[in-house]
Amino acid sequence: MTEEIKSLDELNAIAGDDAAETLVEAAPREPVRDDLGRSYATGKRKDAVARVWIKPGSGKVVVNGRDQGIYFARPVLQMILRQPFTVAGVEDQFDVMATVKGGGLSGQAGAVKHGISKALQLYDPALRAPLKAAGFLTRDSRVVERKKYGKRKARRSFQFSKR
Repeated sequence: MTEEIKSLDELNAIAGDDAAETLVEAAPREPVRDDLGRSYATGKRKDAVARVWIKPGSGKVVVNGRDQGIYFARPVLQMILRQPFTVAGVEDQFDVMATVKGGGLSGQAGAVKHGISKALQLYDPALRAPLKAAGFLTRDSRVVERKKYGKRKARRSFQFSKR
């Protein structure tokens, strides 16, 4: 350990502080793509888990073998799926293929959104900053509270009757 400190001190003395800082800096992130040019990520929300593949294309989104407009019929859910592309500024540049299991439609839409965000930042590491600033890379950990014994629901008690 002391030898490393000595060598950094020597590096500072010879080349200046800038060279030592570049030596210590972390390597830039590399794009992660498979042989077909796709990036894969897993998104989660509530009880839903989404497996998401993205590749360059025309903006077509397929969820569980169906078009997004058919699978997510409500416009709010379709808007949730478009958010990562809007924030990153890459609308209609990627095709998405996702499979979702578990939860309801709202949780599934959130899971696909999380997966798309993670896959985008893996495909192009430059998109990480806007996606992270918007909070799309963070898994929303809120889940339904479990039911306790002696209670009607998680916290709701049975009605008390004095007489």
